[in-house]
Amino acid sequence: MKEDNTMRNATIIGASFILSLFIINAVVGPLYNVWAQSLQGKAELQKAEYTRQVAVLEAQAKKDSAQQLADAEVIRAQGVAKANQIIGNSLKDNREYLQYLYITGLEEGSNKGNVTIYVPTEGGMPVPTLQMNK
Repeated sequence: MKEDNTMRNATIIGASFILSLFIINAVVGPLYNVWAQSLQGKAELQKAEYTRQVAVLEAQAKKDSAQQLADAEVIRAQGVAKANQIIGNSLKDNREYLQYLYITGLEEGSNKGNVTIYVPTEGGMPVPTLQMNK
């Protein structure tokens, strides 16, 4: 009889063990799934945050680049304006130099074969200019 009790006790212990595994699985399984989904959600949130930070940094780089290009264009335009002012001031009241440039231009144009001469007029009458001898 003792052997029967021992066998019965072993069977009860084995069945209890298997039953407790099912119960533990039934309780812990859903908790594990919730925990795993929580970790997956956190990973996706981190990825989205990183992607957003990259997009913000790329936009900031484009903005900085555009600002630098605009600043360079302003500086270039200021240089051109200053050069034009210097040239304009040097040509004021300097009729002889302007006539020299005009004559030089005519000579260079005649060497190319095509010459276009514009005659300045006042009231429909030609304005006297320097004569060019060839």
